[in-house]
Amino acid sequence: MSEELGKYPFCIIKKDSVDDLGRAVLEGEERQLFAIPYKEFAMVVAEAPIKIYHPKKENVMNHQNTISAVMEQTDVIPMSFGNVFQSEEDIELLLQNLYENLQELFPQIEGRFEVGLKVIAKKEWLQEEMNNQSKAQKLKKKIENKSKEASYYDRIELGDFARNFMKSKGEEAAQAIFLPLAEIAASAKQTQTLGEKMLLNTSFLVDAEKEEEFDAKVNELYEQWEDKVEFKYTGPWPAYNFIDIKLEARKVQ
Repeated sequence: MSEELGKYPFCIIKKDSVDDLGRAVLEGEERQLFAIPYKEFAMVVAEAPIKIYHPKKENVMNHQNTISAVMEQTDVIPMSFGNVFQSEEDIELLLQNLYENLQELFPQIEGRFEVGLKVIAKKEWLQEEMNNQSKAQKLKKKIENKSKEASYYDRIELGDFARNFMKSKGEEAAQAIFLPLAEIAASAKQTQTLGEKMLLNTSFLVDAEKEEEFDAKVNELYEQWEDKVEFKYTGPWPAYNFIDIKLEARKVQ
């Protein structure tokens, strides 16, 4: 028995803004994309089996790549991974429910794209900076001369000092790197850092006409900081971090 096909949404665009939407890959199968319109907007979808789509890396990347390919032709509001609806009528109802939201959101993202910048401290620089801290040196010497049990509280104190030290370095990087870029961007966000050496985890919404200026500023800042940190600069992406539309995956009966 063949699987029941539903409508898998990728993103929302302005109606008639793209002539050929191309194809998507869903769990290894190519599927034609098409648009379901509602007033001046349209949902880009593919016909796909109504089932649970597992967020494996390959599946999520294919979902994102499909959205990025559409974004090369027009402005998009991305949909989250793994949703599937039974019919075109369900998609039209969703667009109807989102309509007021979309009227507010599209002017905010039109002609703009998202980039990400992670700033990761180099181990050698961190060690050198830490070694210049007299309190850290005193605590290390106290620990060296004691047993593991006797140095328990000293090690806790050193750990607290290290966390505060990294926090201060993150604040320093925010002042010197994040704020100058935020001045050029239309909007900017800092999110939680990951790992022990990451100083900044940031996203920027950039006007297309300011792309060269923004890239030049990133390069300028990297030249100033390259002895201390690594930059991981990614994009352009759809405005994932600047749009608050969340869909719950449809339950499979």
